[in-house]
Amino acid sequence: MQIRNIAIIAHVDHGKTTLTDALMKQNGGLQDEGVSMDSNDLEKERGITIYSKNTSITYKDTKINIVDTPGHADFGSEVERVLRAIDSVLLLVDAVEGPMPQTRFVLKKSLELGLKPIVVINKIDKPASDVARVHDEILELFFELGATDEQADFQTIYAIGREGKAFKNLGDDSKDLSPLLDLILEKVPVASKGEGDKMSAQVFNLGYDNFLGRMAVARIYSGKLKSGSQLFVKGENGTRGGKITKLFSFEGIARKECAEALSGDIVMIAGIPDIFIGETLCEDESVEALPHIAIDEPTLSLNFLVNDSPFAGKEGKFVTSRQIKERLDKELEINVGLKVDFSPDQGNKAGPSFFKVYGRGELHIAILLENMRREGFEMQVSQPEVIIKEEGGVKTEPYEELVIDVPTESSGGVIEKIGKRKGIMKDMTEKHGITRIIFDIPTRGLLGYRGEFIVDTKGEGIMSSRVTGFKQYAGEIKKREYGSMTSMVSGKAVAFALANLQDRGLLYVEHGAEVYEGMVIGNVLKGEDMAVNPTKGKQLTNMRASGTDDAIVLKPAFILSIERGLEVMSADEYLEITPNSVRLRKKYLTELDRTKAQRVN
Repeated sequence: MQIRNIAIIAHVDHGKTTLTDALMKQNGGLQDEGVSMDSNDLEKERGITIYSKNTSITYKDTKINIVDTPGHADFGSEVERVLRAIDSVLLLVDAVEGPMPQTRFVLKKSLELGLKPIVVINKIDKPASDVARVHDEILELFFELGATDEQADFQTIYAIGREGKAFKNLGDDSKDLSPLLDLILEKVPVASKGEGDKMSAQVFNLGYDNFLGRMAVARIYSGKLKSGSQLFVKGENGTRGGKITKLFSFEGIARKECAEALSGDIVMIAGIPDIFIGETLCEDESVEALPHIAIDEPTLSLNFLVNDSPFAGKEGKFVTSRQIKERLDKELEINVGLKVDFSPDQGNKAGPSFFKVYGRGELHIAILLENMRREGFEMQVSQPEVIIKEEGGVKTEPYEELVIDVPTESSGGVIEKIGKRKGIMKDMTEKHGITRIIFDIPTRGLLGYRGEFIVDTKGEGIMSSRVTGFKQYAGEIKKREYGSMTSMVSGKAVAFALANLQDRGLLYVEHGAEVYEGMVIGNVLKGEDMAVNPTKGKQLTNMRASGTDDAIVLKPAFILSIERGLEVMSADEYLEITPNSVRLRKKYLTELDRTKAQRVN
């Protein structure tokens, strides 16, 4: 049986997972209704792919290994390593939106590796679809990214992913995805070559099993891989021995234990606990190691601390520094876009000790925090900061290409705000009442802006970005135009007090919520931080007067999620995260301690 290896790449929400699910349903890979490649709880809730996944289908006596990749830029490290293990890509593009920032990112990576993509223009059934325009934009993007003549001579398939239909030409009649699968068999190189050579394979993903421990997902480049065999593992730190205890191949979304696997196949290996991404597996020490898989560096950092608020330990199961460290160690085994510095230790001089965590973006970090809180962890984190580098005596910081689609009437306000955040406009086009604006902006300028953007565009704007690299430091960026509303007492928030406070800004707590001294309960729309008493009730007397007993009407509170909290917090605050709550608090809880800290600084 021949083997083909492909990955599906695209911008977020262009239909990768929907198409993959349809391919499997039509070819026996998914038997149960409601089962999807996005199996993680967070993936289902958010409707995005976070972790790359392997599956396979059999079509015309050919095994096609398919890797579904994330579309969000924060999980770009997942995409990078997958592309090294496959022979071609399906570049999925929305027939309305056309190429977006992440389309550019994944395509650039593919072209650099010499892959020849098959273009799939998806969602052609949408009323606003413009296939001809999108095709021209894709071709333009290929040339812009330095594609060779061969790469630019790509094949195009048109699809309606949710209906499971593909068309070789517009106007063709089709009932399934067979035109796409036929094109894969025709254009994607056969992976199953070199079966008689010495065995070599490379790890491109990691997994974890509670019984088997750390597991490696690898592509076999030559020879046969056998369960129980002794191997050499070659990495950046030299060569060591290892033994495969169990070997699995992929069938549909399930893994199936097998005795051996042939050249070209993608397998999962157990038995080598210290295996890492990019390492080469070989049966003969003389076999050369395959080129190492390089991964883009993190762009921002924040501190993870033990929760020391007055409510510490009430909800969490794992609350100690040692437990947080063990969990971060475990995350490092499979999350290659993450880095952790375990060395910083301030003791009790400036607060509790902390771990410095480096990630690819706010969402990347927020997903980790959300997973930890669901597992029962309790902690607090500092405000995210971008990573500043010195290159040749010049201070540099990460920049992003920002693409915004907004109703034309909202574009002026958006341009003004991004201008204040050091964003430079590169292009602006207007079609059908929607304005597309492209900016070059420091990552610092984007921190905390997404929530404002939703408000400014009344929820109608679309915003996406990709990291373009490090450029000269842009100078000071003033982002917060509001102060924090901080509780000066501990107790239970009451409606009477909150009704008076809601006119001063936006509240983060509701009536009946437990608060403590130093907890941030809202923001002040104008001005500096303000200390308030949210527990103050109405003075009771035995006198009744007309007009004094009006009903209290509270506006809905701005309930904090992890992402919202990371956006609105200031430098002198911590975000307290527990299994049931997300709270903002000042680093120093009392007014006296905050005043002392300001004097020191």
